[in-house]
Amino acid sequence: MSYVINNGPRPVAPATRERVLAAIKELGYRPDRVAQAMASRRTDLIGMIVPDARQPFFAEMAHAVEQAAAERGKMVLVGNSDYRTEREIHYLRAFLGMRVSGLILVSQGMSEQAASEIEAWDARVVLLHERPEAIDDVAVVTDDIGGAQLATRHLLEHGHPYVACLGGVPNTPAVGDPVADHVEGWRRAMQEAGRSTEGRLFEAPYNRYDAYQVALKLLAGPDRPPAIFCSTDDQAFGVLRAARELRIDVPTELAVAGFDDVKEAALTDPPLTTVFSDRPAMARAAVDLVLDDAVRVNGSRRERVKQFPSALVVRRSCGCH
Repeated sequence: MSYVINNGPRPVAPATRERVLAAIKELGYRPDRVAQAMASRRTDLIGMIVPDARQPFFAEMAHAVEQAAAERGKMVLVGNSDYRTEREIHYLRAFLGMRVSGLILVSQGMSEQAASEIEAWDARVVLLHERPEAIDDVAVVTDDIGGAQLATRHLLEHGHPYVACLGGVPNTPAVGDPVADHVEGWRRAMQEAGRSTEGRLFEAPYNRYDAYQVALKLLAGPDRPPAIFCSTDDQAFGVLRAARELRIDVPTELAVAGFDDVKEAALTDPPLTTVFSDRPAMARAAVDLVLDDAVRVNGSRRERVKQFPSALVVRRSCGCH
């Protein structure tokens, strides 16, 4: 029976398979997943840790991972680190203790302690969206630098003398973090155009609520920028709300672009120009890699970083019609 239920490891004759399946249906048999996990020391679960599933980007990414895992017969457990090391370690220990088939981590600035936990368990790990310095493992990312360059160049092509940038928070990692790469892409595009970046980079949390507060002060000040590139779409939503409250017309008085192309970006007023990252494809790649026996912390790797291209999505917030 086990060869039929598990589709192997040895082949079963078609007639025998049919008889077994008929008996399973008649008896109402259900496999004991706990017993199977104890025997194989692995479950049908994938653990996924994200910074904050309330943010649209991470919510959409987690949903894409869940769909990709279902196609492989796996379920996904999601934990929120809230950008806190202790929460990340809590979920690492919990998921690894459950003998998950693998871990998909969206980790900002992973600590050495968290990296040590992973190595101690010899876990299958894939880094998604970010590449923390503390852990040297397989990663699935988008072209963050290139995408930010596309958005910044596009805003400059509208004739603005410069483009300001909403970056990350003060402790944003300098290497391997998407927001740091977005800032780098903005900086490169500005330098290519011969524009100074001095005093034009502003720290802002990634969510719309805190970004809204930052934007209120920036847009109400004496040096209001003509255009803003936001490192996340959620930040851009906060900027659009602040502009509306201050009666600043977007895009005639202020051009805005974001990064991520979450679904809500098409519904803002005006619709948000942003950078697309192929989350469904990234999620499928991450799931395939984490279920591949070759993907281990101390094992061989066929491809250390799988990068997907970015694409500019032009809507009306930049000034295009």
